[in-house]
Amino acid sequence: MMVSNKLDNDLLFLNRFVNAAPHKDAIVDLSYTSKIVLSKGELDDLANRVAKGLIDRGVQPGENVAYLLPNGWEFVVLTLAIWKIGAVACPMLPALREREIPFIMNRSRSRLLILPTSFHNFKYGPLIESVCSEIPGMEHFITVDSRDPKDLTRCLGGLADQDPDFDELERRRPGSDSPAQLLFTSGTTGEPKGVIHTHGTLSHGVSAHVEGLGLTSEDTLWIPSPMAHQTGFLYGMIMAMYIGATQVCQAEWNMAKARMAIEEHGATFVQAAMPFLADLTREERPPQGLRIFIATGAPVPRSLALEASERLNCKVAGGWGSTESCMISVGSVKSYNESCWNSDGQIIAGREMKVTDEQGQTLPPGQEGLFKVKTPAMFTAYLDHPEWYEAAVDEEGFFNTGDLAIIDGAGNLHLTGRVKDIINRGGIKIPVAEIENLLYQMEDLRDVAVVGMPCPRLNERICVYATLNNMDCHVAIEDLTSFLKDKGVTKIYWPERLETLQEMPRTTTGKIQKYVLRQMIADKLKADEKTATQAGRGQSQDISVVLETM
Repeated sequence: MMVSNKLDNDLLFLNRFVNAAPHKDAIVDLSYTSKIVLSKGELDDLANRVAKGLIDRGVQPGENVAYLLPNGWEFVVLTLAIWKIGAVACPMLPALREREIPFIMNRSRSRLLILPTSFHNFKYGPLIESVCSEIPGMEHFITVDSRDPKDLTRCLGGLADQDPDFDELERRRPGSDSPAQLLFTSGTTGEPKGVIHTHGTLSHGVSAHVEGLGLTSEDTLWIPSPMAHQTGFLYGMIMAMYIGATQVCQAEWNMAKARMAIEEHGATFVQAAMPFLADLTREERPPQGLRIFIATGAPVPRSLALEASERLNCKVAGGWGSTESCMISVGSVKSYNESCWNSDGQIIAGREMKVTDEQGQTLPPGQEGLFKVKTPAMFTAYLDHPEWYEAAVDEEGFFNTGDLAIIDGAGNLHLTGRVKDIINRGGIKIPVAEIENLLYQMEDLRDVAVVGMPCPRLNERICVYATLNNMDCHVAIEDLTSFLKDKGVTKIYWPERLETLQEMPRTTTGKIQKYVLRQMIADKLKADEKTATQAGRGQSQDISVVLETM
């Protein structure tokens, strides 16, 4: 089943961009040593020229075009050019390597691959040469080795060296139902899925969000999140086009560049993961000028939200969205209160959300269940897997997010965990997100992740991974259990082991990779068991902190 989310052409983000003021700054690129600024007119002209370069290389309407580029003017120009010829943008995160690039190239059937000569001290040429044989359909390998937008013969690998063909561009102009984006999920819990969005669904994705936040062309949007991820792509790049605002691009996390984006170039809005908010807030002299910070990925810990609101002098709100559904909920920045950041927000206009039991019956407020959403911004298909779409989207158009949630009596959303991220301790299901949110309130803990560790008797026990605020902190498992006891948490939910790390393993968009942590603790338990056996202690010992729970 495929859902049509047709939208009036005047409301499509691409058409709104074309009608924006030509002399206004469209891009401020802080990604490298030298700042690059492009007006809307310059950006449009470059995109028209690159569009001709793509046409000359045989790209057809509806064809996927794969590119691996960091945040910057090249990413925006190339994406616009792809859309202008009716093709589909298939961006890849710069961190992808030998395994992921061939997978996406082959799945997307892109005949082009566009990437930088190097980024973050990594040279891509040798990598592509080593995997070329695994990508039989690749016809053009284009490297970007000049960052000068005025060097038309070399910038974007020479794609901009010809004058535009406006008649052909008019013939190829995409409509609301034309496919616009093929974005692969991160694959942190399974095989990456190719999510397809149209120009209409992406435009729906930003329209109500913009209205609810009160954003206008007078705002400046800062984009430190990767543009190859939906957060930076849709709620940075496209949203700036939609409202005619300036976008400030930053390719690598660097506090000096962040300060420049906010204080020198006037960034007023950013939507990003919680680690960005934490780093800004914990600066000795936090940058001033942001008006709104939407923190996605996890509810903002109370202590951090209060500190951020005060030290950054801006409104901090939580929100929830996915690659498939775009944003569904967000905390209000107009009626600002504690629920704006200590929950995953309230429903965005035009969307629907509900919590159901396993039989599909809607549950009353306050009860945990399967979280399902319906939106005009819903994706239209999973690439090559219609059965995945049929399984995920029901006949009424509700998408099963795979999350567990509670919607409280005031309509606030509270994500409580993943269906596949539940610890089963002797038949007792552990509320992972609830425990994490409580532990985040401990002042010595910087980041927290609760994962299951293998146990032959109980199936799983509870392990906490944490990073500490400074090297002088000393936290023991007893501190955690005492804290949770004071919070009234039942003993069967208390963690049984604590592991501390200097840094959490994360995706490039800031999400903690729990599958990595689960593998780490499983490997450690095996090593401990082997050591115990070699030491002649007979049967392996349960080295977790055992709590009497019965």
